[in-house]
Amino acid sequence: MQQPLIDNARTFGQRPEEFAGHAAGQSPEVLFITCSDSRVVPALITGARPGQLFELRTAGNIVPPYAGERPSGETATIEYAVTVLGVTDIVVCGHSHCGAVGALVRGDDLTAVPAVRDWLGGGGGGGGGGVQHHVLAQLLRLRSYPCVEQRLADGRLRVHGWYYEVHTGLVRQHSADTDAFETL
Repeated sequence: MQQPLIDNARTFGQRPEEFAGHAAGQSPEVLFITCSDSRVVPALITGARPGQLFELRTAGNIVPPYAGERPSGETATIEYAVTVLGVTDIVVCGHSHCGAVGALVRGDDLTAVPAVRDWLGGGGGGGGGGVQHHVLAQLLRLRSYPCVEQRLADGRLRVHGWYYEVHTGLVRQHSADTDAFETL
C-alpha cells in the first residue's frame, strides 16, 4: 500500500473532536449510486461532508433488478436508504471512460472474469447509447423497487441521472423536459 495513504490513516484519528458528533447517527438526504471506479469520488464531486451522502458503489453503477425473495447487498442498501434513513433524493451517476459500460457496449469477451460478466450481463441498457443511456436504464430499474415506487408516488422522493466527465470534472444532469443530459 502507498505510504501517503498509510500516513494519512495514522493521523486521521488524531482529531477526535471533529468526529464525535458522528456517533449520534446519520441522516443523509441523498443516496448516491455510482461506479466503483477510483476516479469517481462522490464527496469530491458534490462537496459533501461526512453524513451528507449515503453511497452505493457498484461496478458500472448497476442497480440490480429488485428481488425481494433473494435480496442483494445493493437492494438492501437502497431499501435501507429510502425506508429507514428517509433520503429525499437518489442520484445515479455514470461517468466517462467507464470500463464496465465500455465492455457492455463493445460486447467484450469476459469469460476470464465470470462474476464481472454475469454482473454486467444484468446491467441492462449498455447498448449503443453508452453511459448516458445506461444511467437511464438504471433509473428505470430503480423506479421499480417497491420502496422507491411508493416514495415517488407520494412525493417524498426524487431521482436524478447524472453523468460525470472524469477528464474535465463537468457534471451533467438528465432533463426530462429535453430528454438530454445538460450541464448542472
